[in-house]
Parts: sequence; structure tokens; C-alpha cells
Amino acid sequence: MISPLVILSLSAQHIIIVAIILLLLFGGKKIPELMKGVGSGIKEFKDAVKEDDKKTEDSNKTENSN
Repeated sequence: MISPLVILSLSAQHIIIVAIILLLLFGGKKIPELMKGVGSGIKEFKDAVKEDDKKTEDSNKTENSN
């Protein structure tokens, strides 16, 4: 059985090949727009996780004070 870590391990050669394929598929002008969208999606996800953690901490504090 193949370990998930083996599947996720990428060498520099793999990253270059993926970058070239993306460049060919989307062109040079679309890639910055795509990366901006990915970046904003990651930021929104992190903000949601932080907000959820804060709510969890607040609810734990109110439970402990009772």
C-alpha cells in the first residue's frame, strides 16, 4: 500500500512540470488572477478557523466559570 506522504512528496522537478502545464493551460495573464483567488480563499479559511477557535474558547470559559 502506498503511504499518503509518498504521494504528497513533490520534488523540484515535479513542481516545475506542474508550473509549465499551468502556464500552457491558462497563459501568463490568468495565473496571477488564479493565485490571487487561491490566496483569498486560504485567507478566508484561516479567518473562519480562528473565529471558530475563538468561539470554542469563549464557550469553554463560560462553562468553566459556572
